[in-house]
Amino acid sequence: MIGIVGGVGPLAALDIATKIIEETLTETEQDHLPVLLHSQPQLIVDRAEYLLGKVAENPAYAIANSILELEKEGATVVAMPCHAAHAPRIFEVVEEELVKAGSRVRLLHLVEETAQFIQHEGGVSSVGILATAVTKNSGLYRNSLSKHDLQAIEPDEELQARIEAAIADPTYGIRAVSSPVSNRARQEIINAITDLKKAGAQSIIMGGTEFNLALHEKESDGLPLIDPNRILARALIREFALNKLRGLSI
Repeated sequence: MIGIVGGVGPLAALDIATKIIEETLTETEQDHLPVLLHSQPQLIVDRAEYLLGKVAENPAYAIANSILELEKEGATVVAMPCHAAHAPRIFEVVEEELVKAGSRVRLLHLVEETAQFIQHEGGVSSVGILATAVTKNSGLYRNSLSKHDLQAIEPDEELQARIEAAIADPTYGIRAVSSPVSNRARQEIINAITDLKKAGAQSIIMGGTEFNLALHEKESDGLPLIDPNRILARALIREFALNKLRGLSI
């Protein structure tokens, strides 16, 4: 069974569950894969606040418990659709807790899967990063892409501030106005992509569910938009039932 750690973003788990359905090769509804979503957001403290030092409790322990619950119910491969949760200070502790518990579940890494996908596809050497400041400052994509001989093109401080506002501004930000996303937030994201292109980006990683809500297109300003959640959904299918994986459609 495929397991998804929920409670780490209100729409992220549903987004990846939907993409698992979309990326599964089926003829009837019975052909779809068994997926278990474990969502207890009240138990998992905000990952960004932990990384920023605003709370002392490491969310890794609650995340590990969620994974163990998924394993207990039959999950053999698990993922969590939250970028901040993959910061080493959290992800490595999750792994340690699973080892201590004798877990045999396979935990996939959202950022590594994305970097591997880009390298495998080829054709680009510089990748623009759309992400929160916490994800950017953690160096997650910068470090992972570097290991795969790819350069991360990251926003400067002024551009990052505009991206943060598009995500979190209480009047027009995507977290406040998401159905539909406000025109202002959408335009700010489009402008950010243009700025990253000018800085040398040849494709763009949409490093957060918020960006997928703003842009449903597969490209912007001529640059391919890379969706880590879809890559992770395909990786889960690959690990659980390779024969069920649809042809490349990202």
